[in-house]
Amino acid sequence: MKFTLRQLEYFIAAGETGSITLASEQANISQPSISTAIAHLEQELGVQLFVRHHAQGLSLTPAGRSVLREAKQLIKQAECLYSAASELGQPRGSLSVGSLVTLAPMVMPELSHSFMEAYPGTDIRQSERDQEALLNGLRRVEIDVAVTYDLQISNDIDFTPLVALPPYALFGESDPLHVRTQVTLAELSGRPMILLDLPISRDYFLAMFAKEQVEPKVSWRSPHQEVVRTMVANGYGYALFNARPKAQIALDGKRLYRVPLAGDHPPAVIGLATLRQLTKSRLIQVFEAHCRNLILEGQIPGMYPPEG
Repeated sequence: MKFTLRQLEYFIAAGETGSITLASEQANISQPSISTAIAHLEQELGVQLFVRHHAQGLSLTPAGRSVLREAKQLIKQAECLYSAASELGQPRGSLSVGSLVTLAPMVMPELSHSFMEAYPGTDIRQSERDQEALLNGLRRVEIDVAVTYDLQISNDIDFTPLVALPPYALFGESDPLHVRTQVTLAELSGRPMILLDLPISRDYFLAMFAKEQVEPKVSWRSPHQEVVRTMVANGYGYALFNARPKAQIALDGKRLYRVPLAGDHPPAVIGLATLRQLTKSRLIQVFEAHCRNLILEGQIPGMYPPEG
């Protein structure tokens, strides 16, 4: 074999990002090193892996897509050597952890850092995705475990619940409802709503109104949590959330107020998702145990626990 696992990792990074620049940032290596690795693989395998587009990145050829699938499997098998060795001692190896985009800024920094500090032979490769992309990433074995909510978990996914987060309404200081101790969906239905517009997440929030047989007045939408929070802080309307960031101000410095929802509404449960048919390595098992010790009802990294 006249190519290295490292060269395969660089090829995978380029294949997944479609860009030499993004691949070099993801792999933390220079762009010429990425290009050299790809050129070496193409010469060694005797196939063209990419079509190069001037100033527009890369596209995988049919052969490139096939090689990408096999390369990812080969890297996965190589990482199993670390898992096998770790059975006799401290866990070692690299773990691919996906996180829901709304949870990642709060939960993942402390979670990842504390895990790698406790187990120095490990490395966490982190990615942030919406719920739909996370579940698909598990099915394609792009990620080993996901830190996410229990939303639309199908039978092919195992989910370990950790902590339940009831929904709440978020208001800016100019909204008279910000001083309330609780608010109903009926009271909110005629007011402008700023919807966190992420796949599956939006369905969760809209289903609460449907259950109450009231119609929300969605005036603005954004897939970006901080855009929604800043619009709320500036008086555009209210929003619904589950996560409770410790920073109770928007990015522009304006104050935000969290008000519990009255009534019986299903919480979103933070937990760990894995592909059911995939045998969990000891590294995954140790990471899950670490999460269970760190994410508790009264203690959640980066956020306030639920009221009561």
